[in-house]
Amino acid sequence: MANRRNFISGVAGCVLAAPFAAAQTPSRIPRIGILANYNGPPWDGFRHGMSELGYVEGRTIATDWRFAEGNVDRYPALAVAFAQAKVDLIVTSGTPAALAAKQATGSIPIVMAISAYPERLGLAESLSHPGGNITGLSHAGPEVTGKRLQLLKQLVPKTLRIAVLGNAASPIEVLAFRETQAAAAALGLELQPIDARTPDDHAAAFAAVTASRADAMHVVGNPANFKNRQAIANFALRSRLPSSYEEREFALVGGLMSYAASYPDLYFRAATYVDKILKGAKPGDLPIQHPTKLELVINQKSAAALGLTIPAPLLLQAGEVIS
Repeated sequence: MANRRNFISGVAGCVLAAPFAAAQTPSRIPRIGILANYNGPPWDGFRHGMSELGYVEGRTIATDWRFAEGNVDRYPALAVAFAQAKVDLIVTSGTPAALAAKQATGSIPIVMAISAYPERLGLAESLSHPGGNITGLSHAGPEVTGKRLQLLKQLVPKTLRIAVLGNAASPIEVLAFRETQAAAAALGLELQPIDARTPDDHAAAFAAVTASRADAMHVVGNPANFKNRQAIANFALRSRLPSSYEEREFALVGGLMSYAASYPDLYFRAATYVDKILKGAKPGDLPIQHPTKLELVINQKSAAALGLTIPAPLLLQAGEVIS
């Protein structure tokens, strides 16, 4: 009888101990790879979005950040490293990062915080039904390009020729330049492409801009230009060249004007895609969305340095005026 009591007591102890032991074993949390050019203010939108959805870094989610730092050639190796590490999901910033991630893996879900022409560059079958393992948000479109040139023309009415500083080797920028040309023609403007593929190319590119005798300059928001944004803004002011940009951060360092999608808003919305996929949704079934919030930023101090008076209607359109 004593042996029977000891046996029952032992079994009960095991039954009670098992849940306690399981509770003490930390469950595996999802690992997300972040593939981007740099870690800047727009990513605060993503962090805020994840926080609002209940995710806590280190407790319910783990993120691994890797940056190209202005050199798009770094993206493929960084993407392969994420694939080899078997992260649960990859979040990309920019089309080159998305293309590298898609090349590296056909099974790990990919969320694009921002992208351009995903359906035309092989990233998605269509915007409404991407298919495959990638989805997210697109920030580019002909309506944005046309509006950007229109605003620059409104600010500097005598503008006829615009130098466009970009990367001629980028398939994304080739598509964008065609759209920009079409918008320019409608406004009676002539574009002069200026090639700068890496941050080291800007000295020669500045000389080419000067030689082009352009009335204004438009700067594409690619990784190389972003890395040298301060040097580009300084060159424009030094050359007394009105300039427009595709990211707010250029205007913050002295660029005259930027008109673009609100990147923090897009990154915030990217968090909702991450949440849905982690809860079982298939990336290919989630439509790629366009921006819903566009921002005009004008640097009034730079306008004054260039001898420009900002028209009152333009000031009224601005979401932010830097003085």
